[in-house]
Amino acid sequence: MSVSTAEIEYINLLKTVIENGTKQSDRTGTGTYSIFGERLKFDLRNNTIPLLTTKRVYWKGVVEELLFFLKGITDNKYLQDKDVHIWDGNTSREYLDKLGLNDRAVGDLGPCYGFQWRHFNAKYTNSGADYSNKGVDQLANAINLIKTDPTSRRIFVSAWNPEQLNEMCLPPCHVSFQFYVNVEKKELSCQMYQRSVDCFLGLPFNIASYGLLTHLVAKICGLEAGDLIICMGNTHIYQNHIEQCKIQISRLNEIREFPKLKIKQVRENIEDYEYADFELIGYKPLSAIKADMAV
Repeated sequence: MSVSTAEIEYINLLKTVIENGTKQSDRTGTGTYSIFGERLKFDLRNNTIPLLTTKRVYWKGVVEELLFFLKGITDNKYLQDKDVHIWDGNTSREYLDKLGLNDRAVGDLGPCYGFQWRHFNAKYTNSGADYSNKGVDQLANAINLIKTDPTSRRIFVSAWNPEQLNEMCLPPCHVSFQFYVNVEKKELSCQMYQRSVDCFLGLPFNIASYGLLTHLVAKICGLEAGDLIICMGNTHIYQNHIEQCKIQISRLNEIREFPKLKIKQVRENIEDYEYADFELIGYKPLSAIKADMAV
């Protein structure tokens, strides 16, 4: 599948949700049109990174959030210090109090995403605590399996921890991912499952993030990146994003090739990467399309 075809399929997904989606209420009170059980596939070979071109995707935010997860950090100040504000709404005082997390400090995500990747089910106290060697380091285990037992069917990471969902500021939307090694081609592929898919704002971000994650894990394991497959549960467009989606759909004939990713320095540990280690080559998207995030 060419990279252009992959973006066409994303645009077709937007069309399908608008034309066939069921109108439903949602947690945010915004309202959505939704369908269920979709799939997208992206070719990561030749250093391709799947950044959509029919609108500009916030690359710095993609990179910094992924590094935030890889380090197992749960304090939004890490992102704010880098001028990335994608988690501000879900960690504000008003929002945390609405969840009953009145004792939680502003900016504390709780035990979600990176915490479960690196410290699964460790007892959570706050974002400032030291969780070294606590819980299960699922990501390290996955990388070790890729290196030592590449045909294993257990190279799997889950962010969905029912025991700690009520402690999280937001239950994870992208809940799990599995790696697969083609030992003949020495390629690493990734399949991610996303239970809740905000097609306009969230999905383009998630596609790029898991593309980058696959490249990083492949590089550390001495492999090349293969495919990224995203399986989607509740696949929706918020009612206040419909017009923005129509603008993006109208750009179908202006799709461009995905850019290439240059990793300028290969780190020994995946959590040691920094934003400056990456360079995008040939990203020439159409203009950004602004929309409000439903909180």
